[in-house]
Amino acid sequence: MERLKLVLQYFQSNSESISNGICIILALVSVKLYTSFDFSCPCLPQYNKLYSLGVMIVPPIILFFLGVLVNRHTGVMMEEWMRPIGNRSKNPAVVKYLFSAMIQRALLAPMVWILVTLLDGKIFICAFSVSVDPALFSGLPNNTGLDVIKIMAKVPCKEDIIFRNSSFRKAVSRYVSCYNLSEHTNTFMYLYSHEELLSALSMGRLIKPYFDDHATSLQTRYWSNYLDVEQKLFEETCVLHARDFARKCVVQFFEDMREDAVLRLPQPLFFRNSREEWEDKEEERLHGVSKQEEVDQLLNKWYHSKPELDVTRMAHRPRTCVTWEDREGRTLYSDV
Repeated sequence: MERLKLVLQYFQSNSESISNGICIILALVSVKLYTSFDFSCPCLPQYNKLYSLGVMIVPPIILFFLGVLVNRHTGVMMEEWMRPIGNRSKNPAVVKYLFSAMIQRALLAPMVWILVTLLDGKIFICAFSVSVDPALFSGLPNNTGLDVIKIMAKVPCKEDIIFRNSSFRKAVSRYVSCYNLSEHTNTFMYLYSHEELLSALSMGRLIKPYFDDHATSLQTRYWSNYLDVEQKLFEETCVLHARDFARKCVVQFFEDMREDAVLRLPQPLFFRNSREEWEDKEEERLHGVSKQEEVDQLLNKWYHSKPELDVTRMAHRPRTCVTWEDREGRTLYSDV
């Protein structure tokens, strides 16, 4: 349970972790969908390959677009790319970093789907059983009156009557499955058997920090995170402003509907002070924006002319300091 809490806290820590968690969930969903999907080959020469490639390619495309849509980097990247320059210049490196992060996360679920389909082998057998030379195997059912291509197209259908008491179908299926696995094994063996390639990749990984400007990559990562945090803070501030704006509109409406005859009683001091403090907090949340035209102007200005990245005025804003002294002028307490 503690480990589960730690995992949940990690995925809720920031937007990048949330995006990682969503992409992992999509990958698990893709595996679950494939395992629950009962693949049935049409066993027709003109449809086998088309249907199999459709099952292998169409779901990954859908999963890819889902991964792009649920990724927060997509919205941040598009907003940064489409916004006018205004008071803040655009950084192409940040947009490229966000695009790369979005693509990497969106490709996780499609790659898992393709990998599972290849390891399962049913779709591969359905797609390429027609391409196998039947002369390599014995026991071809010739007494069916069908063409050889139609017979090979029925290899994925083990319930077909023409393959009853025949080992031909099993032999072709195993051959195609072994060919599928051998192709992937040869690819991995090719990579692992070439020491020069591995050494070149390893050396490239080791010497990359010496040729790549690490400070530039840190700056790119920092400002990409800044854009995400800035957008979230702006949305949260807008939500608070909208809530207080709506509450004041409703209260103002009900106060306007009251009758003129009002019973006036002296207001207690503590209630008056608490109400003044409450109203001051509300005014701070409204930030002086109390009309629809002002809200529209503020949002329009935020989009067309975002503030420059300089908070010197806020960082060096003067603050009130309190110092307590006795009658002789000696300092008793000071927060300077």
